[in-house]
Order: sequence, then C-alpha cells, then structure tokens
Amino acid sequence: MTAMLRGIRGATTVEADDAGEIRLRTQELVREMLSRNDVKADDLVSIIFTATEDLNAAFPATAARELGLDDVPLLGGREIAVPGALARCVRVLIHCYSERSRAEIRHVYLEGARVLRADLAE
Repeated sequence: MTAMLRGIRGATTVEADDAGEIRLRTQELVREMLSRNDVKADDLVSIIFTATEDLNAAFPATAARELGLDDVPLLGGREIAVPGALARCVRVLIHCYSERSRAEIRHVYLEGARVLRADLAE
C-alpha cells in the first residue's frame, strides 16, 4: 500500500497546571501516538496541540520539541471553553504519512481523557 496522509488523534489530562506535568504528560501522549502507529519522525507532516483554558504553565508544543521534533511544524491553540467540558486537558492531532488505512490508525486517550472516547481508549 502507498503511504497516505493520515490524522492521529489523542488526548491526556494533568492533575495540576504545572509546567513539568504538562511536559511529562504531553511527551507520554506523543510517544504513545507515534509508537502505536509505527510513525517515524520523517513520516510527520505537522502536529496541532490544544489545551484547555485552565492550563497555561507551559506550551505542549515545547514538550514535543524536547522529543527531538525540531523540524516538524507544531502549532498550539486554546481549546474551546464549553461549560462542563473535561478540565486540564491537552489534545493532539498528528498529521503524518502512513501505509495504514484509516481503520487501522490507533488513536490514543490517556489518563482522564479516556472518557472522551471510551470506544478508542486502550
């Protein structure tokens, strides 16, 4: 199969608005998303990060840069503040080339974010 452009979704939560915890959980999430989908750095096109409004101690994209993704375009944004939405949540959308079909892509939901997509959480 020829490699196609794919999107991989993921999310995690942190216990507190702490730079170290945001870095740790974001790196854990990105590593798991790449690992579960056999994505290498050269396969990456771009990564979008969002964080809920209660997280401002660190940029999640900085955590990805620390993983060695210096040449991958990264973008951060604020998650829409919907009343009752999951708090202290970092969401990630990875764009990459993959030989996997959409059905074979493994999306990753960790920590408290498992409730967002219980059907996809492992």
